[in-house]
Amino acid sequence: MQGASSVSHTIGNEKLCQITSEAAHALSRLLQDSDKAGGALRIAVVGGGCSGLQYQMDLVDRLREKDILIEAGDTRLVVDPRSALFLAGSILDYSDDLQNRGFVVRNPNASTHCSCGKSFSV
Repeated sequence: MQGASSVSHTIGNEKLCQITSEAAHALSRLLQDSDKAGGALRIAVVGGGCSGLQYQMDLVDRLREKDILIEAGDTRLVVDPRSALFLAGSILDYSDDLQNRGFVVRNPNASTHCSCGKSFSV
């Protein structure tokens, strides 16, 4: 991953966010298809949605200052320190359901979820 040694970052682990094998395979395919094979999935928690907070995900090939890098095999997640406070203990999964295809964060810190399943509160 470019920028991994040029910025100050922290190495995280599965205590912050576990990655299921389904999510790892989907992320690997997605990175290959987007020409970011050495990249990562950035997960951020931002304000918005029905319940107040929502996840924002993006494919990246560089780290930002103070990012937390989580590696599981060839799979890499990047989380900023503020989002890490909300994500601690989460599981990144992948749903292949026809209506809700995509990455899913199973977050034990979320006290409520909206009916659409796209936002949460703590």
